[in-house]
Amino acid sequence: MRWLLDALYLSALTLLSPWLAYRAFRTGKYRRGLGAKLLGLSASPTSSIRPVWFHGVSVGEIHLLRQVIASFRRLHPDRPCVVSTTTDTGHDEARRCFPDLPVFYFPFDFSWAVARTLRQVDPALIVLAEGELWPNFLLAARDADVPVAVINGRMSPRSAIRHRRLRWATGGLSDCICLYAAQTEEYAAAVRSLGAAPGRVHVTGSVKYDGCAGDRHNPRTEELRRRLNVTADDLVWVAGSTMAPEEEIVLGVYQRARKTYPNLRLFLAPRQRDRFDEAEGVLRRAGASYVRRTGLTRPPADRRAVVLVDTIGELGALWGLADVAFVGGSLDGRRGGQNMIEPAAYGSAVVFGPHVWNFKEPVTRLLEHGGARQVKGAAELDAVVHRLLGDAAERGRMGAAARAFVQQQQGATETTVRLLDDLLTGPQGRATAA
Repeated sequence: MRWLLDALYLSALTLLSPWLAYRAFRTGKYRRGLGAKLLGLSASPTSSIRPVWFHGVSVGEIHLLRQVIASFRRLHPDRPCVVSTTTDTGHDEARRCFPDLPVFYFPFDFSWAVARTLRQVDPALIVLAEGELWPNFLLAARDADVPVAVINGRMSPRSAIRHRRLRWATGGLSDCICLYAAQTEEYAAAVRSLGAAPGRVHVTGSVKYDGCAGDRHNPRTEELRRRLNVTADDLVWVAGSTMAPEEEIVLGVYQRARKTYPNLRLFLAPRQRDRFDEAEGVLRRAGASYVRRTGLTRPPADRRAVVLVDTIGELGALWGLADVAFVGGSLDGRRGGQNMIEPAAYGSAVVFGPHVWNFKEPVTRLLEHGGARQVKGAAELDAVVHRLLGDAAERGRMGAAARAFVQQQQGATETTVRLLDDLLTGPQGRATAA
C-alpha cells in the first residue's frame, strides 16, 4: 500500500505546488530543510548507543517536550536523545530549548524519506508529542521493530473517524502504536475505539500543566518587565497567539478601553511569524501608536503605544505580566484555540472565544472553577474586558482560581516518563536495543 500512499502524496503535492511556490516566494516558508523533508535525513548518529527520538510539530509541542526530555535524561543520563520538528518556528525553538541535542526536520510521509531517516537516526524509541500519525512513517517504524509512543495524546471522535478510514493503509493504530498516553479519558476511549489494546492506552493528564511556571517573578518575565517598561501602576492586557481578524478586534477594544483606563497597556503577540507584518498593517491602518518588539533598543517611552511582540518563544514569559489575558485562535473559527494553561498558571484573568475545541478539557475545567471567561464574539469580548479592567477584585478571584486549578493538575510528566521507561527497558525495548 505504500506505493499508493506515495502516489496520493505526489498528486497532492503537484496540485498544491503553485500555491506552495507562491507562499515560499512571498513569506520564505517551506524552503528550509526541504531536502531532508523530501529525501530523508542524511546525517548519521555519532553515538554507538541508539537514541530516543522525540518529535514535536511546532512551537507548542516543542515546549511541552522540554520537561519530558529533561525528566527522561535525568532517568537515562547515558541515553542519547534527538529532536525533530516540522515547522521553521518549531525548528528555531527546538534549537533554543535543546542547544546540546541534534535537531532536524521531520520527513514528509514518502516511503523513501521516512525509511532513510529511520535508517540514519536508528532510534531505540520514537516519542511523538500529541499526534502526527503518518501512515508510511508508522509502517516503517513497525517494520524496523522500533516502538512508537504518543505522549500528551489528543484524539477527538472526529479524528478517530479519520484514522478509522486509514486502517486500510496501516492496519490500525493497534499495530503501530506501542504506547498511547492520552490527556483525558475521552481521548483514550477514542483510541481504544480504533482497536488499540487497553494495556497500551493510558490516561496521564496533560503535560502542559507541568510546563507552566506560575511564578511572576521568574527571570525571563522580570527581564521583559524591564525591557518593556512595565511598572506597578500599569494595567496590562496581553493578547497572545492571535489570528486574523483578532488583532483588529483586540485593537478596537483597546482603543475604546484606554479612554476609561489611561494606564492600560496592550501587548499583542500574533500566533505565526509570517503574520507579524500583517498585524503591523492592522495597527498602521487604524492609526495606532505602536512599536515592534524586535525594534526596541531601549524601554518604550510612549506608554500608549501597542507593543507588537514579533518574536517566537517569549509569549510564555509575557503572560506573567498580564492582568487580563486574551488567548487567541478562539474567535476565528478555524484554529480551535491556543494554550490557555500558561496564563492561567500565572493567575491572569483569562478570556477566550467560543472556538476552543483543541483545549476542550482545560476550558471546561477552568470555566467550572471560575478561572476563565468565555465570550461569544467581538461585542462580548469588549464588554468582558472592560468589566475585568475595572474590577481588580474579580480579576484576583479569577486568577487565584485558575492558578489553583493548574497546580492541582500537575504530575503528568512523571507518569509519562515512567511509561516511556517501561517501554524502553521492557521486553520490546530490550529487543530493539539489541
